Amino acid sequence: MKFSCNRNDIISEVTTAQEIISTRNTLSILSNVLLETGDNTLFLRATDLKVSFQTEIPVDVIEPGTTTVYCDKFLGILRSLPEGEIEFDQHDQQLDIRPKFKKIDFQLKSIASDNYPEIQDVGDNQYFELSQAAFLEMINQTVFAVSDDETRHFMNGVFMERVDGKLVMVATDGRRLSYIEKEVSSPLPAFTGVIIPPKILTMIRKLAGGEGSISLAVTDRHLFARMGTKRLSSNLIEGNFPQYARVIPESQDYEIVVDRDELSEALSRVSILAEQRSLRVFLSVNENALLLHSEESEIGIAREEIACRYSGPEISLALNFHYLVDPLRVMEGKAVIIRFTDSKKAISVVSDDEKEYVHVFAPMNLD
Repeated sequence: MKFSCNRNDIISEVTTAQEIISTRNTLSILSNVLLETGDNTLFLRATDLKVSFQTEIPVDVIEPGTTTVYCDKFLGILRSLPEGEIEFDQHDQQLDIRPKFKKIDFQLKSIASDNYPEIQDVGDNQYFELSQAAFLEMINQTVFAVSDDETRHFMNGVFMERVDGKLVMVATDGRRLSYIEKEVSSPLPAFTGVIIPPKILTMIRKLAGGEGSISLAVTDRHLFARMGTKRLSSNLIEGNFPQYARVIPESQDYEIVVDRDELSEALSRVSILAEQRSLRVFLSVNENALLLHSEESEIGIAREEIACRYSGPEISLALNFHYLVDPLRVMEGKAVIIRFTDSKKAISVVSDDEKEYVHVFAPMNLD
């Protein structure tokens, strides 16, 4: 195998491949990236057996072939080389790497691709399209609420399903829940709800530019995504996702309307003196103002008052400040609406611009 290409054309793809590859591989071949050339194209593949990545790069192929090389060292070599054209020549179980206009020569051991795992794929007719911007918003509004409790593996991913022709994504850790739905312009095929591991969603978020469309396909055990020449696939998480619809309140008695940035900044300051174990802050509201306060015993107290719109009785709520801070970071709109019925029932947060998402979390004890 022999080919040449521009350093900048290949380095970003190898960087993505290295992010896919697990650092805890039991099979040494999984630490490698597969390189295959043909028709003036380099096909590059990486997998950790759960998540896979493949892409195509235009190159000048002198001699077609296929091999695998240790991805971490391959990436390190590419990063060390100056910009410009690089020649790659694989022979005698090694890949020679040298820039065309510099006297630099690396020889990297290569391993035959015979035992490299096959990467799953599905037919074109199983894919549906939606805008990258819409799917990125769905990821951003849910992925932070995924549980990291491995004893409840069915909460270790984002649930996705088709409901009344809309695409729905939900995540929960048992104390909070994030929900979003989107209309899809292309026909949305019927599929059973699936639990998607965060790793592939994080990779999609890194690779998607936010413009154009993304193609998705769902099978019983895999999710597939295509963006131009880039393809990702992932095993799905098995298990029964909680009945999330029961958690989302159908109606709530009161609502606080408050500037999103002002609330976020106040929470950031007040949370400095929140209890380290409980992370609890208090919200006390009346018709004119929202008072945020926290107290860390034997250390200090923090208070901040901000303006709000509210019509109802004076009341105090206690909550884990992360459950409010995390949604505020990804929500849009100038103001947010905090809805509740009393201090012991679920609190929900929505945007004032009628976006298709809601964040729900359980309050904490006031005592």
